[in-house]
Amino acid sequence: MKTIRFVPAALFFLAAAPFAWAAETAEPELGTRMTLLVLQLAAIVFAVRAGGSLAQKIKLPSVVGELIVGIALGPYALGTLSLPGLPEGLFPLAEGFAVSPELYALSTVASIILLFSSGLETDINMLLRYSFAGSIIGLGGVLFSFGLGAGLGVLLTGQSFFSAPSLFLGIMSTATSVGITARILSDRKKMDSPEGVSILAAAVFDDVLGIVLLAVVMGIVSAMGGSGKGLSRLSVLGIALKAFGIWLGFTALGLVFGKKLSEFLKKLGNEAHYPALAFGLALLLAGFFETQGLAMIIGAYIVGISLSRSDIAFLIQDKIKPLYDFFVPIFFATMGMLVNLKLLLDPRVLGFGLAYTATAVLAKILGCGIPSLFLGFNTKGALRIGIGMVPRGEVALIVAGIGLSGGILDPSIFGVAVLMILITTLLAPPLFNQAIGHPGKGTKKPVKGSNTESFSVEFPSSEILELVSSSFLREMQREGFFVQLMSIRDDISHIRKGEVSISLVAKGTTLCLESAPEDIPLAKAALHEILVELDSDFEKLKESQDPEKLRGSLHVEEGRKDPGFRRALSPSCVTVGLKGETKEKVIAELVELLDKSGKLKNKELLLKDLMEREARMSTGMEHGIALPHARSFGVDIAIIAIGIHKEGVDFGTIDDSLGRIIALIASPADDTAPHMQALASLGAVLGDEARRAKLLAAESASEAYALLVAK
Repeated sequence: MKTIRFVPAALFFLAAAPFAWAAETAEPELGTRMTLLVLQLAAIVFAVRAGGSLAQKIKLPSVVGELIVGIALGPYALGTLSLPGLPEGLFPLAEGFAVSPELYALSTVASIILLFSSGLETDINMLLRYSFAGSIIGLGGVLFSFGLGAGLGVLLTGQSFFSAPSLFLGIMSTATSVGITARILSDRKKMDSPEGVSILAAAVFDDVLGIVLLAVVMGIVSAMGGSGKGLSRLSVLGIALKAFGIWLGFTALGLVFGKKLSEFLKKLGNEAHYPALAFGLALLLAGFFETQGLAMIIGAYIVGISLSRSDIAFLIQDKIKPLYDFFVPIFFATMGMLVNLKLLLDPRVLGFGLAYTATAVLAKILGCGIPSLFLGFNTKGALRIGIGMVPRGEVALIVAGIGLSGGILDPSIFGVAVLMILITTLLAPPLFNQAIGHPGKGTKKPVKGSNTESFSVEFPSSEILELVSSSFLREMQREGFFVQLMSIRDDISHIRKGEVSISLVAKGTTLCLESAPEDIPLAKAALHEILVELDSDFEKLKESQDPEKLRGSLHVEEGRKDPGFRRALSPSCVTVGLKGETKEKVIAELVELLDKSGKLKNKELLLKDLMEREARMSTGMEHGIALPHARSFGVDIAIIAIGIHKEGVDFGTIDDSLGRIIALIASPADDTAPHMQALASLGAVLGDEARRAKLLAAESASEAYALLVAK
């Protein structure tokens, strides 16, 4: 099965050859470049999915796999290998820059999406009023990281502290990727521990202050013309204050008028339009900030923060996720392609990279850990907080990309930044897991949140879980709580208001809520109310709609006769000798037939799911046709079994005819499969009167199978 997953990627490269040849022979330059871009995007989409999935299988963040895939595919590795029609390779080394302007432009859009999403996820209430300790810890981590990073740049590059490369080495070291830490905290049931709350609050402050520093640094570098020479300290201070003022002014306006901004978006369109309009604003402000000599991502982040406290923030986050899932892995892969492996493996550069990485790790442990000792944490708690703030990620990579594309950083320093990001991302999870799992309190005195409780609720399906969890989060927002997705890729949500903190984790079919013992009753009460409301809504649905009446209007012979169902039907899963006296026994016979053919993962579970579906409403149709069906974890792939019952059995058909042709359809519950399409198309085929008569007269399974698959 694992080998099969890589077949689509291999087929893609084989299929790409004629298109690549066409791209080479096409005359218009623009058309040729666009064709190459399309092929590059297709290759990246397949490759990053494979790389990200492989990384997750070995318990690593998907970003690690995506970056490594980018390095491997890039022009400094496999990208320049000659292919049919592409003598310079699929990812040739572009003149003046590693990748083509078109591909880099798409990665720039991806960075705007990423920072816009980060702004939406920012708990500004926590930053402004909740956690004094978190703010001090975050500030300490940023100052230590920036100072040590830029100071190391001075030692290793020989340039001044205020030189552009040194400033960028400082800013790249500041940002924390809290999603990795949040996953470990959730797994360890420590999201609401003193260390967990402090890390989450510090990470919010860390991100915001990192963006402020980036604005200041970009303002200074813009005035320097990329050199870092010819400016006095007083001039640098003036430029820094101007850049900070622009950031502060727009952020303040966004926070003050954020709700009015959301009302404005509502007037422009319905719910389907909010995400597109909000992202349009992010693009607009991103462009404006770039014209002011500041980074685009700062403008996008400000729009995200401005809308983070609005009532449409959660909706925007939810709807923009497909855009995020497509573009952001492309960004990571493109950043990987910019890494010059030959330069990075040079002993001097590699030594610089390891020194920079060690400095980045030490800066967070000291910068966040030392202030923690003065805020009620003991040595153990301070170490946990420091290690929890170590991972770097998206923002550091974006800053490095800005520096490289702007000519501020040379390729060797960019490679150093990527090395630091990879090592801290790989190193932090096992270290933090060990630190947080070590027994003992992290605070000098017992405090609220030192002990947390959790309770889990199992739901019948992942669809119901998704409905309940989204309803729960919306209800908590209406109660005035701030809902923060720890990562748009993640399924962990943090819900906070004042001192009340609740974590929600949705996985499979299980909903888990975690909080301090005194807040568990609130979480349970909120979930209870959601379930009561949903139950009431379903009752109203039953009253207003009659499924039985709708079933009566279904005429199988009128459906589209799509032959696709034949792929799920095997000769061994057809019989003309059904003997069961009830529909339950007939369904059990067909399940047994599938099991003997080796098609099932769990026979009992499939039978249970089929019977539950049949109990809700009969699947008997017209003309003696019955279509028992279910989505079930008892199967891995979509399968069909068809049986003929010569005498007929009561199946509760629409026209009161006895069920004589019974077609069982099962699809996996956790995977995409054309379940309803197969149901409708198979019903249409069986609805053909001539074919139905021949099926009922068939004397062998092979004869019946031939009739079913005949065109």
